[in-house]
Amino acid sequence: MKETVTDAVEPGPRIAFQGELGAFSQIATYQLAGDNAIPVPLPTFHQVFEAVANGTCAAAAIPIENTLHGSIHENYDHLLKFDLGIRAETFVRIVHNLIAPPGVRFADITRVFSHPVALAQCLHFFEENPGIRKTIHYDTAGSVKMIMEEGLKDAGAIASAAAAPIYGAEILKKSIEDDRQNFTRFFLLRPNSAPPETPPDRPVKYKTTIVFTVKNVPGALFRCLSALALRDIDMNKIESRPLRGKPWEYLFYLDFIGSPDEAPARNALGHLREMTDMLRVLGTYPAAG
Repeated sequence: MKETVTDAVEPGPRIAFQGELGAFSQIATYQLAGDNAIPVPLPTFHQVFEAVANGTCAAAAIPIENTLHGSIHENYDHLLKFDLGIRAETFVRIVHNLIAPPGVRFADITRVFSHPVALAQCLHFFEENPGIRKTIHYDTAGSVKMIMEEGLKDAGAIASAAAAPIYGAEILKKSIEDDRQNFTRFFLLRPNSAPPETPPDRPVKYKTTIVFTVKNVPGALFRCLSALALRDIDMNKIESRPLRGKPWEYLFYLDFIGSPDEAPARNALGHLREMTDMLRVLGTYPAAG
């Protein structure tokens, strides 16, 4: 009897993310860590960071900002608290779909469950269907899971298309979001002690994310930014967060194009260290897009 040999697919790393299976963060997990990554859903962002810090998971996929709703401030705070480094970034196009249990018609639906941000991104749909009530749930994919487990016959959920087959639901209406230019930026985080990523096999543009604090004196932030600007370093983003324990003082998170391995960025960071009370490089990684 002739034996048939099949190539087994090696399981990839365990990647933590916040939410349920089928969430947009799971899509980001595959984009960041490959199709063989093992997604590990967790209830909160804090638990996601802890899972990587304690070795339960090899890495985490976390959202950091959305083109419509801005930064996820909680995750900026966690980046400072945990000893994890940014190793990669990706952008996920947010496409919201109306999903319901099999057999439920659109005419049957009187309420729709989803995360409050997702509901707010589909206001035109609700304006066109005033008989349908928005109902807040903790997670997009979790709302699909819930309506299926409870067997609701008058309800739908708003979530990614990936969530429907996972829970045995059906998509009734595709792409009901208000704005087609709706993207979320995600980071891949690993322990700083983990080996460096394999360099890409093609030339890439690198991005670096840093956090720093300055003395509360006139012109302090201007002088810090000048350390980058005078070296023609492109600053992509700056975000301020309150400095805990010091009212009216702030942390500044900043993204710039470049790597500390390059002289301009290396010299700028050296200059910044002279002017700041605290400076930490959170990661250098290939710029997405």
